Amino acid sequence: MRSKGLSYVDKDTVVHRLTGSAKLLMVLFASLAAMITFDTRLLIVIVVLSCMMFVLAKVPVRDMKLIITVIGIIMFMNIVLTFLFSPEEGVRIYGTRTEIVHLIGRYYLTQEQLFYQANLAIKYLAILPLALIFFVTTEPSEFAASLNSVGVNYKVAYSVTLALRYIPTIQREYRDISQAQQARGTDISKNVKLRKRIKGMVTILFPLIVTSIDRIDRISNAMELRSFGKNKKRTWYRYRPFKAMDYIVIIVSGALIIAAIVMAFVNNGRFLNPFV
Repeated sequence: MRSKGLSYVDKDTVVHRLTGSAKLLMVLFASLAAMITFDTRLLIVIVVLSCMMFVLAKVPVRDMKLIITVIGIIMFMNIVLTFLFSPEEGVRIYGTRTEIVHLIGRYYLTQEQLFYQANLAIKYLAILPLALIFFVTTEPSEFAASLNSVGVNYKVAYSVTLALRYIPTIQREYRDISQAQQARGTDISKNVKLRKRIKGMVTILFPLIVTSIDRIDRISNAMELRSFGKNKKRTWYRYRPFKAMDYIVIIVSGALIIAAIVMAFVNNGRFLNPFV
């Protein structure tokens, strides 16, 4: 079974056999460690571990090309805007200035700024694989149980998992409506102008919104008839107890936070300064 976007795909891998709670804690702990530290060595360790998990999960990268592209564009824009609005941030942080070339006006390319922005890029690379594998290797019902197990109200957890569960359905309905509109002569391919393509997409979105609202109404009525939300707590059919591998993943992920805190003391701050 192939995954489309961030939808769950059922496979028998080491990562799939981990409980949803363990994977969620892994993502949270690794993300927190990456946010705390600017030590390049530790960030590279997190990147390596993330990529190893990504490979073990056997994630179909080609089906997530759009998501990875969008995140890549956001990362690139963040790096560019950081330089445009604060071209001397690296100089201010590391306390030295090693100029490479003068670009224009107040913009100078320095080794300190390059090193700082390289760390920003590595932070994205450290978290992106883990976030992706969590969504595509965790069954939606187990995802809700995982959120609830870390303290999220079960109503909120169930709402989030419902949204994720219906992403593939919405994608399928969009494709079906699009094909029906194209059969009636509405061309939204690359052969037509952008304005006409946008107009054609709008004609697809309207029936998609109508069907989505109708589905929401049916689901809410069904949940209300079953007294959803009456009790303060609930049990989960897909909840699984921890096994040895789950504890290992949690311990390793927690160790990353400890390492980030230790490196902050070793480096006399969050930043590794190779320029001193």
